[in-house]
Amino acid sequence: MSDQPRVTIITPSYNQAAFLEQTILSVLEQGYSNLEYFVVDGGSSDGSKEIIEKYADRIDWWVSETDMGQAEAINKGFARATGDYIAWLNSDDLYQPGVIEAAVNVLEANPDASMVYGDVVSIDENGSPFNIMAYGDWELKDLMLFNIIGQPGVFMRRSALQKAGPLDLSYRFLLDHHLWLRVAQQGRMIHVPELYASARIHPGAKNVALARGFGQEAYQLAAWMPYQPALADLYKKNHRKIWAGANRMNARYLLDGGETWKALRAYIRSFFLYPPIALTEWRRIGYAAVSLVFNVEKLKQKYIDRRKQNLFDGTDVREPSDDTK
Repeated sequence: MSDQPRVTIITPSYNQAAFLEQTILSVLEQGYSNLEYFVVDGGSSDGSKEIIEKYADRIDWWVSETDMGQAEAINKGFARATGDYIAWLNSDDLYQPGVIEAAVNVLEANPDASMVYGDVVSIDENGSPFNIMAYGDWELKDLMLFNIIGQPGVFMRRSALQKAGPLDLSYRFLLDHHLWLRVAQQGRMIHVPELYASARIHPGAKNVALARGFGQEAYQLAAWMPYQPALADLYKKNHRKIWAGANRMNARYLLDGGETWKALRAYIRSFFLYPPIALTEWRRIGYAAVSLVFNVEKLKQKYIDRRKQNLFDGTDVREPSDDTK
């Protein structure tokens, strides 16, 4: 038996055959000796099952059956997990080489930590990077303000997850952030300023195809907070900041979804609630305002192309964090 702590990784999957094999290999090729790996497919009809079967001898448990969605699929994995540490990697995302061992080392060195998270690089459908999502050394209050951590970069202590409970099936878009809010109550969060994973942004991804849902669930989460005993006092002291953060998040996804006027109105609401939070996205606010008058799609594409080129050239291009205390 390996003397390394056991780690459970869960990959929920549904009709992502174009990316699934790359995801599976990014887990299996980690070289981590005490790995428990599950793939939970929702009954895909695009050849995903055949890809899973190809690696079945290296996967500890897998299933392909109809389910209620991503949250239920992941919860199936949580229920079976025996690892000391647990994470999930969606079927279109990728781990950086050696990240499992790196995350375990941090959690082993910090027994009071409930979770560790690293930075995440955005990649397109072809795997080309175009942005680095760099986070901060955040605490529970920062999560309440809707400072969002990229899910592929998170590893949790199993004991903290068990206390927090599984994913809430009523959330479809911010199911991960809702979980982080509960896990963060169980111990310290640790940020490692290194790339842990790649998040694939493509037309079929939820944050593109169904962008509006994220903002609606941000409002749902903000309304949930004051009724949680561990969050009530922080909510009372920061409620204007929290709702400013929820409106800013709604605006961000509305803008990504092409609903520019609605996005601008949400940014205005965020500004009136707490200007510093809204103004962390002043570039996006400016883009939204200008795009109502002019066709700026060409400028947007040039900007994205330049970011990609800088990444390929080795220039460290990072978005500013959402760290608004």
